[in-house]
Amino acid sequence: MTESRPASALNPNLLWRALHWPCWALGLTWLRVKCSGLENVDHTKGGLLLINHQSFLDPLLVALWLTRPVSYLARDSLFKLPVLGWLLRHTYVIPISREAARGGSIRLALERLEQGYLIGIFPEGTRSSSTEVGAFRPGFLAMVRRTKQPVYPVGIVGSGYVMPRGAWFIRPGKIQIVYGAPFTFEEMVSVESGADAACCELARQRVSACVALAQAQLKGKPSPMSHHNEA
Repeated sequence: MTESRPASALNPNLLWRALHWPCWALGLTWLRVKCSGLENVDHTKGGLLLINHQSFLDPLLVALWLTRPVSYLARDSLFKLPVLGWLLRHTYVIPISREAARGGSIRLALERLEQGYLIGIFPEGTRSSSTEVGAFRPGFLAMVRRTKQPVYPVGIVGSGYVMPRGAWFIRPGKIQIVYGAPFTFEEMVSVESGADAACCELARQRVSACVALAQAQLKGKPSPMSHHNEA
């Protein structure tokens, strides 16, 4: 059966393709990235990824084994930097500011979701210095409540070691990523109608469960969620 994903998501630009392969090779060899749960991601439609945040490498690492671009939301000040800004603009990153948080940036992200892209968000808002998932800021709820596409929790462990805060070089290491099952219908109804604080905590718990599973897999421990298969 052929995929029915829109062509816009199936055909990333040349720059994305040129950067994806060397990043994939780096992740496979130097960082020894492994992932599980890819079978949870529906490849025929767009989706929203809610990810814990440990390192500047997280956006690259989470996208390595996915077959289409992930559009991340990044603060607009980064787009003013000469080289980085050009790269961000041409690799599907969406600029966002406090003024535009409920305006053009969200509308563009929702359009890309409908076009079959994955949208990546770090609801903690900043990098964590530990493996504990911090409190989620409510800004991401505006998008969750307006999309009909699946919402996936994602946990990443190990990236904070290979490139911690203040580091200029990437250490060799081991990284594990878990793509969790999408939010259930009941969870989506709860998010759409519940108070912000309760909805943030529900999402945080789903991501925390993925982080805990990733930690167990990284240490080689058996997990009760053994149906996740390594990629």
